[in-house]
This record gives sequence, structure tokens and C-alpha cells, in this order.
Amino acid sequence: MKPLYFILPLLVFCLFESPLSAAETSPEPLTLNAGLHPLDWVIIAIYAISTIFLGWYFSRGQEDTSEYFVGSGQMNPILIGVSLFATLLSTITYLSTPGEILGKGPVYLIKDLAMPFIFLIVGFVMIPVYMRQRVTSAYELLEEKLGLGIRLLGAIMFVSLRLIWMSLLVYLTAKAITTMLNVGEEWIPYIVLGTGLVAIIYTSLGGLRAVVITDLIQTILLFGGALLVIATITYHLGGFSWFPTQWDQHWDTQPFFSFDPATRVTYVGTFLSIMVWYVATACGDQVSVQRFMSTKDASAARKSLAVQLSVSVIVSLTLAMVGFALLGYFKEFPNEIPAGIDLKKDADKFFPHYIAYHLPVGISGCVVSAMFAAAMSSIDSGVNSITAVVMTDFLDRFDKSPRTEKGHVFTARLLAFGIGTIVVLSSSVMGSIPGNITAVTNKTANLLTTPIFCLFFFALFIPYSRPAGVIVGAILGTTTAVLIAFSGPIFMGPNEPDPISFQWIAPAAVTVNIASGCLVSYLIASFQHRKKLASN
Repeated sequence: MKPLYFILPLLVFCLFESPLSAAETSPEPLTLNAGLHPLDWVIIAIYAISTIFLGWYFSRGQEDTSEYFVGSGQMNPILIGVSLFATLLSTITYLSTPGEILGKGPVYLIKDLAMPFIFLIVGFVMIPVYMRQRVTSAYELLEEKLGLGIRLLGAIMFVSLRLIWMSLLVYLTAKAITTMLNVGEEWIPYIVLGTGLVAIIYTSLGGLRAVVITDLIQTILLFGGALLVIATITYHLGGFSWFPTQWDQHWDTQPFFSFDPATRVTYVGTFLSIMVWYVATACGDQVSVQRFMSTKDASAARKSLAVQLSVSVIVSLTLAMVGFALLGYFKEFPNEIPAGIDLKKDADKFFPHYIAYHLPVGISGCVVSAMFAAAMSSIDSGVNSITAVVMTDFLDRFDKSPRTEKGHVFTARLLAFGIGTIVVLSSSVMGSIPGNITAVTNKTANLLTTPIFCLFFFALFIPYSRPAGVIVGAILGTTTAVLIAFSGPIFMGPNEPDPISFQWIAPAAVTVNIASGCLVSYLIASFQHRKKLASN
């Protein structure tokens, strides 16, 4: 943990260098700075340089790809759990949760009630099965039962998913930063380039150990940044008057359940959507499986999962408080709302706007660093995991990899750099997907998350599964996800609202995938059995 020494002075500086004494005790608008101050940029630069230093620091001891990809399988489960949380949180959740709470309502928080069920399913049903077979790539598990073709299908689907995911998050991060800088969206490619370049450098150098340690620092920054926003608003308003005591008039109707599939958010839909997504990600995504494999055994992996889910609940509730606090502040001071921005329609813009224009100098730099940190935590993990899959499932599997371990590590670093470059270049197309951050994320991340999980479900838990049935299930499941995600443009016409909520993408896709795959596999297995009996 010695490399953390350089980050502590930065955190202390952020907390004490820019006191809140500039605010009056009477409730007046807290406009302390007009955009980011040069001091804020110094803090951001220190953070970026520190992460690159970490990558170099951990690169010195790498002798083989086992160390590079899974930390030799002996990493601290608490660190792994925090890293898993940071990877799956990202800037998307950091921005979308306050925006969703502020603009739509608090029912999204029902997702936290799903965490105990997720822990039981993943921790006691799935992890013991996975940890019996130590692998670098999760998709190695598919070949033994379902053949090379399904292994390659899983690997290709994962690479596609993570490329889309990373492209989306760096785009959304850059878009939020343009709000802070008060510049046009033509600056997005340059901000994407800066964010991606730093993450690519330290990831390609340091491997999984650098990723995990920087994820810990990034989690501290994320949580601290959210607390600083809550603290400044609470201090300025003289208490917790921002906390809502009744349903706000501009929030959506969010019922317990609705038979109308177009209802955007319900209690039941939120619970099912989050539970399916978490289970599918933990059990089918190389990012998660690779983290579990870096721990000692199933018990350690389960501990890392418990840490991940616990931190997720804590930060989720904190970000919800940020949404409530922002809503209270801007309702108290409506003249502080920028021209052309609406509390309901543009809710995602208020968090970055407040960071840039209403936080004291220095604190803004810390919170912006947290946003960059969130993006980098997902980029670094995604790049490292994709590199592991490409090396293991394609180069090593077909005997195309270098002959020496040093050559392996060098090739892995080149791949990591190339993959990161693809992410930066492909982020430019993400602006065409309609919806707020929460909806856009579900319309991209859930398209392939459940089909990948279903490959593992068939391989590990369905004894009569057949490759043809698995492929049919994957095709129908993915088609279902696409049809729901873009149901408005497909069935209603351009710019029309979706007749089916994004919350039903994951539950519907996994149901169709498993049902159709099991049916086709059963029919094939029955036919093969009858044919075998007839031949005897």
C-alpha cells in the first residue's frame, strides 16, 4: 500500500485549502466560482500523474501474464471487492443516480434491496462452481462443455460489450465535463482523448495490481466528492431542509407494479432488472470473473463480493442524497438554474453544473478528479479484461502468442494500448442514443450482458445443453433485448417514446434466452438419444 502516500496530501488539501467560510449563514446563492479555477486543474493534473506513476510502479515486478492479469491469484479480497465496485460504478452511475433521483423520483433506490439476494445467488451457487476451475479467461470454462465455437462466441460477445460500455462512459464523462467548462460539445473528442490516454497508459503498464490499487483511490475520491457536495449544500442552507418530506410535483409516477409495459420505472421492474444485471455481470463478465480468480479460494471470492455489494449500497444511498440535495438547492434558488435547462428534462446536467459553478475552488478539482476517476476505473478494468480474453482465447488458444513470458507481457501491454485507442475513437458515436443516462446505459449494457451469462448457465447448470440450442437462445435473447431497448423507433417511429420500459430488457432477454435454449437443446438431446437407441 506504500504507493498511496502521494494521494493523502491531495485529499487533505482538497478538504482544508478551500473552506466554506465564503458562504454566508443566510440562505443566498452559493456562487463561489465561475467554472474551474487553475487550482482545480492543478489538482486534476496531480491525480492523473499519480495514476501513471502507479502503473509504472507495478510494472517493475511483472515477470509473467499470471501476475499481469490476475495478480498471481493471491490478491486481498477486500481490495478486489472495492475494485469490483469501482469498475461497475463508473462515471455513468456517478452522474446518473443523482440525475435520476432529482428528475424522475427515488424509486430507483429499490435496487439496493436486491443486494442480499444477489449475494446468495452469486456467492453460494455460482462462485463455488467457478472457483473449482482456475482460469485466466472466464470463457475457457465454456469450451469443455459446449465446444470451441461457444467459447469464441462468448469471448467475442464480451469484447463487444466492454467496447460499447467503455465508449459510452468516456463519452458521458466528456459530455459532463463540457457542462463544467461551459464549452460546446465540439470539445468532447479532446476531453475523451485526455481521459482515455491516462487510463490506457497506467493500465497497459501496471496490469491488474495497478488497476486494483487505483480503483481503491478512485472509490475514495468518488465517495468523498459526493459527501463534499452534500456538505456544501447542507452548510449553505443551514441544515437538512433539502431532504424531501413528500413526493415532488415534477417527479414521475412510479408505482409498485404496472401492467402497462411503457411505465418507465416501477418497484418490481427496478428490483428484477438490477438483480438480473448483477447476477449476469458477476457470472458472465470477464471483469468480474477475473477479479474472483485473483483471490485465493471461493471463501475469499465470496468475501470480495460481499465488500462490493456493501460499498455499492453505501455509495448508492450517498448519491441519492446528492440528488435530493441538488433538487432542494435549485428549488430554493431557481434563479441559479442556467438558461435553457429544465429540472426534469435536463436533470443529468445539474450535478456537473453544481460542481463547476457552486463549489469552492479546490473542492471542484477534487470532485472533477472523482469523475475522471470513475471513468478511468471502468476503462482500466475493461482494457485489462479484454486484453486477457484476446491473449487467452485467441492468441494462446491457437498457438499464436510469443514463446517467452516476457514476450507475453509485452504483447499484453501493446494489446491494452490498442484496445484503449479503439475505445477513444468509437466513443464519438454514442451521442446518437436517445434517453437520459440511466436509460441509455440500460439500452447498451444490457444488450449483451444477459446473453453472455446464459452461455455459462447452459455450460455449468444444464446437463442436456447442446451448442445449437445455446446459439439459438443467444440469438433470440439478444434480439429480444434489442427490440425492447429500441422499441420506440422500431415499432412507433422516429423520436417516439418506447412502448416498453428499459427496465424489462434484462428480465425479458434472460427469460427468452434460457427458455428457447433449453427447449431446442432438449429437442436435440432427445433426438440424439432416440437415434442412439435405434442404432443399437
